[in-house]
Amino acid sequence: MVCGGFGCSKNALVTLNCLYIIVSFILIGVGAYAKAAAVIVSLSVVGGIIASGVFLLFFSIIGLFGAIRHHQVILFFYMIILFILFLFQFSFGVVCLAVNKNQQIDLMRKAWMTSSNYTKSSFQEQLDCCGFEDPNLNSSAPLGHPTCSKLPCCSDSKDSCCTSDMTVTLTATQCSCQPCLQKANEAITTAFGWSGSLGLIFSFTEIIGVWVTVRYRNQKDPRANPSSFL
Repeated sequence: MVCGGFGCSKNALVTLNCLYIIVSFILIGVGAYAKAAAVIVSLSVVGGIIASGVFLLFFSIIGLFGAIRHHQVILFFYMIILFILFLFQFSFGVVCLAVNKNQQIDLMRKAWMTSSNYTKSSFQEQLDCCGFEDPNLNSSAPLGHPTCSKLPCCSDSKDSCCTSDMTVTLTATQCSCQPCLQKANEAITTAFGWSGSLGLIFSFTEIIGVWVTVRYRNQKDPRANPSSFL
């Protein structure tokens, strides 16, 4: 068997698809962490990374089967879909890396203003924080928040931000709880960076997969009946 022959192309495609299965789990895991770290934000960009990971897992299994069987029809649709997935994953990776810190904060701020009190409360409990930027805002303010009285950071505090009555205007005093933006910003920045970097790096391996598939599909299996080749 010479490198570039039928056997070499087959083994290369099988290896690539095994790699894609591992990569898909990494993308799904990183994307899931990104969404968990930013529950208050509807991160459609990061959701795209998760979606591409799921599709990559599904089609890598199909590609593995097509490579082992040298199935012409499966290999044809596999290389077309793999190229489309490359474009999708590459685009979302670039967008993730292009979002700067100020844009991330602006996304979070808008999401906070449109979120329900239940979502805000869940976010506060998850990060043990109070309010978005200013804990001393009542619930009727655009960036207001539900009560923080049950949070661990308020357990031994009598600060105004820890009151259970969020209908009154609070006194702007130092709050024992940190704002949620301060706690979440670093996690979201890390999540965007990892999602974008991994999506961008692994998308280039899919171009290699397309090239190997085209080459492998057009090669004849030396063990097969010559008349059976398309």
